[in-house]
Amino acid sequence: MLMFNRFVITEDVDGFVVRAHAALAALAARPGYVRGELTRSLDEPEHWCLLTEWESVGAYRRALGGFDVKVTATPLLAQSLMEPCAYESLAAAEPGGEVVARASDRA
Repeated sequence: MLMFNRFVITEDVDGFVVRAHAALAALAARPGYVRGELTRSLDEPEHWCLLTEWESVGAYRRALGGFDVKVTATPLLAQSLMEPCAYESLAAAEPGGEVVARASDRA
């Protein structure tokens, strides 16, 4: 499962980056975390995205209950744009590899 939390940051960029790093570290310490990245748009540098990948929706939801996540990540995530942010992976391909389809968890 992928989480895309997007932000528009026009002031205190350095402060946002510090908070985002702390949030990413807190999330990375939780069971079920696969990977994460803080990214910034090349075209519109005030647009940022905190991307995290999780083993499952349940792992992500349980991670949100951790104390460190509540203290560091939740306040940051509350500042993200109000839009769909949770996505399930339905197909993937490794470099030079075949496309592998996956069943939806929504079924």
